[in-house]
Amino acid sequence: MSNADVEGGGQARAAAPTTGIKPPPGRYNSSNVDGQHAPVSPFYYDHAAQHERQHHTWLVPLVVLANVAMFIVVMYYNDCPRNGADCIGRSVLGRFSFQPLKENPLVGPSAATLEKYGGLDRYKVVHGNQAWRLETSTWLHAGLIHLGANMISLIFVGVRLEQQFGFWKVGLVYLISGLGGSVLSVLFIRNGVSVGASGALFGLLGAMLSELITNWTIYSNRIAAMANLLIIAAINLAIGILPHVDNFAHIGGFVTGLLLGFVLLIQPQFGWSAQPFGGKTKSKYTACQIVLLVLAVILTIAAFAVGLLMVFRGVNGNDHCGWCHYLSCVPTSSWKCDT
Repeated sequence: MSNADVEGGGQARAAAPTTGIKPPPGRYNSSNVDGQHAPVSPFYYDHAAQHERQHHTWLVPLVVLANVAMFIVVMYYNDCPRNGADCIGRSVLGRFSFQPLKENPLVGPSAATLEKYGGLDRYKVVHGNQAWRLETSTWLHAGLIHLGANMISLIFVGVRLEQQFGFWKVGLVYLISGLGGSVLSVLFIRNGVSVGASGALFGLLGAMLSELITNWTIYSNRIAAMANLLIIAAINLAIGILPHVDNFAHIGGFVTGLLLGFVLLIQPQFGWSAQPFGGKTKSKYTACQIVLLVLAVILTIAAFAVGLLMVFRGVNGNDHCGWCHYLSCVPTSSWKCDT
């Protein structure tokens, strides 16, 4: 997790030289229990060291470009004017024009086109041997509004995570969370085509939460940061109860990212540093961090094994959970839910 309110160390005291050893990545709480600044130690770092620890950000911009490129390709093959529909922007955009708003209010292609080019369709995954749709669907978007909202969210969340933890950790969380969201979606959503990177994005949000929990000792203002994350997650999940929103993908992605964060985003505890010449130091990770990591690995493997087995056996999750459909849509007098 990357928060501006996490302190990066204070001014070094001349009387307490450092060893020159850089601390592990992360922001450290530089106060002791009495509210005084902790003495300079091998764990102190200056602004130059902090700058060196930041990873270059290239994966998140690349993912954004890939999603935009995929949307353009899908719109090209959608070719709305070919079907004689009252397309949006037909005179200017030609074959790239959008389906009528009454068909797609998100300003994008038809559902048939999304299904043809990789959208998540339960029947084709379960009975058509097209498991690849579990991942390809996370690279498609239903329209400009859908694409814009997801890519803005990805930039705000993903860039800061990649700067702190590097591309491969954030990339794994993104890809696997998207897959986890698709698995849960197939288990509970029986009709329609589901697309979007929302499951992967919720995975990054879940990973931020678990990263804060497992690296609790290195943060200041952690209660405020925790409350902020929980409120953001709750609001976004609450939006998912509206119709035509696949909240199961959101929930599956969030839980997957939460578990992966305990495994991939773990950082050495506050006060640890590698000592030269075999010097003694405290343990790199706390017992709590190790326990959370082991439990997260076990739960992640078990969840995917059970989930994928249920998917390919054609199990209907609603048969085993009579109220779960309310997690994705709550019917009201203004709309109906069709799962």
